[in-house]
Amino acid sequence: MTTSFNGLGVNLSNIYRLSAARTRSISPENFTGEKGRGGMATEGTGAIHARGLGPDGSGQGWKVSPSIRIEPGEKRVLADIRGMGAIQQIWLTTANLRWRSLIIRMWWDDQEHPSVEAPLGDFFCSGWGQFAQVTSLAVCVNPGRAFNCYWEMPFRKAARIEIENTDPSDFGIIYYQINYALTDVPEDAAYFHAKFRRTNPLPFGTDYTIIDGIKGRGQYVGTYMAWGVNNAGWWGEGEIKFFMDGDKAFPTICGTGTEDYFCGAYNFDGGVVDATMDSRYREFTTPYAGLPQVLRPDGTYRSQTRFGMYRWHLTDPIRFESDLRITIQALGWRTEKADRRRYLPLQDDIASVAFWYQTLPSVPFEPMPHPDQLEVI
Repeated sequence: MTTSFNGLGVNLSNIYRLSAARTRSISPENFTGEKGRGGMATEGTGAIHARGLGPDGSGQGWKVSPSIRIEPGEKRVLADIRGMGAIQQIWLTTANLRWRSLIIRMWWDDQEHPSVEAPLGDFFCSGWGQFAQVTSLAVCVNPGRAFNCYWEMPFRKAARIEIENTDPSDFGIIYYQINYALTDVPEDAAYFHAKFRRTNPLPFGTDYTIIDGIKGRGQYVGTYMAWGVNNAGWWGEGEIKFFMDGDKAFPTICGTGTEDYFCGAYNFDGGVVDATMDSRYREFTTPYAGLPQVLRPDGTYRSQTRFGMYRWHLTDPIRFESDLRITIQALGWRTEKADRRRYLPLQDDIASVAFWYQTLPSVPFEPMPHPDQLEVI
């Protein structure tokens, strides 16, 4: 039987369709993803626990290599795939102390510089180093610190994923599974990109830049932000702005408030507009947007309120033809009479990951911040 379906873009409406795609999976139990090569390890992080098992007592086939150890300063290739296809799901877990010090990078089709570069936690919507349930279509974070990514990542010649341990003194243990399909990729398929930024503190009266310098044709598909406030009061009056295809002083797309962009309203606080509700931030996680994390002061050493938010443009991608730059304002209120109040530009601790697809070649990223500048305290 012949079929024209390539096995990509799978969803409930086409899951029944057969294709010529070949499913493969890379993990510490099969580092190459080759057919019939899984579970063959005789050495690994689980070898001591598997001793005595199996026909020859070597433990082979009994969870000998479920994870990898990355030493301080080491870079480790998780996946090196040759051929045409797409990564369809990534599962990964590691200790939360490593979520900012482990940097994930991805390369497509042997491009010299990476198309993805971000701390592991921020890439998986967990920038503050503490667990919060995320239940979305693109990213899920589940109990036990389980990171899951469902962005489809096509490639035509090659795909490489690498983790760097930037901690100068401690190792990291990573469990992971990278599921992909070897199949034909359509001509109009663009390449997945993601880039991290952090500014702490944001200089007074300036906009925070989520991403700039994107050159090429593509579409912007999502934002994650880890936002730490350094003032009392509401902090989310700022507008997000999308400057595209030659925009200069003024953008083509301009939002109306931070919580509005993340698909909330009225400060994420139901009590603002509903007298029957108590006034507080309300966490939520949905397929397309969420405020899954609010870290509240504890009265002693945790002195600042911190927020984790995501917004996926899965049904409304921001399309651009030649270039894209995205900024957002950190904006609160001054303590003045309500009818004459002015906005207060804030100096917050803001980090973000921008997600988009575009043509290659892409522009090299600016260097990642020094590990000391990444640390969450």
